[in-house]
Amino acid sequence: MDIVTVSRFRRATSRSDLALAPGEVFMGGGTWLMSEPQPVTTGFVDLTTLGWPDLEITDTGLRIGATCTIATLRAWAGGRHELALPEAWRAASMIPEAADALLASFKIWHTATVGGNICRAFPAGAMISLAVGLDATAEVWGVDGSTRAMPVSDLVTGNAVTCLAPGEVLRAINIPQSALASRAHLKKIALAELGRSGAVVTGREDSDGSTVFVVTAAVERPVVLRFTALPDAATLRTAIGTATGFYSDPLGSADWRRAVSMVLGERIREELRA
Repeated sequence: MDIVTVSRFRRATSRSDLALAPGEVFMGGGTWLMSEPQPVTTGFVDLTTLGWPDLEITDTGLRIGATCTIATLRAWAGGRHELALPEAWRAASMIPEAADALLASFKIWHTATVGGNICRAFPAGAMISLAVGLDATAEVWGVDGSTRAMPVSDLVTGNAVTCLAPGEVLRAINIPQSALASRAHLKKIALAELGRSGAVVTGREDSDGSTVFVVTAAVERPVVLRFTALPDAATLRTAIGTATGFYSDPLGSADWRRAVSMVLGERIREELRA
């Protein structure tokens, strides 16, 4: 789409280039920015020229650069990347499932970024499902040169709304080693076979026996449910069923989203129990 209001384009090469002029916005892959009119936007600031590493294995887990494309992350999880996937990180199996949950072609995967999908904050953002399901933290750069960390589950505050202040940038997503080593599953459902996800549920069991279930897509912001052990069917069903934030739109009613989330949660619970 031609974005007729944009008259400026800048390639950021250092942190000092991230100071936005009036009307400017940050751009990662740009797949959403180029998909519809941006009437109040007059300039783009390209983040992909900052040279952030796509993927890094650290002492604490996996660091994903916000400009890493979904295709690159998926290739790493499939063993098709120069950075080896640690054998113990079995929860990485959720990455291809999350990529497949996007209403996007493989061509979009090669352009859309992990950070962009999270910062767009749509309920069906599958990188949100992945990051929250694995207790990822967001590394955020402030306009004053500061850096802060926060759970990705807190970054998304509503439908297409985040807590990022004007000019703040998502620098990286950090997934802890303990979550990557867990047993984890992701399940989704949509009204149409190739439609946007109406509900996505992730569940994982950590080494200490505690479990975490996360509902996304069906709710306006992630719902995180933590248990000291694998809950029984009734407990999990009640926890999901009484959660708030289920919404209705042309792709599914709130009641339907709530009901199918409970079904998906139970399927994951059974797989973890087995």
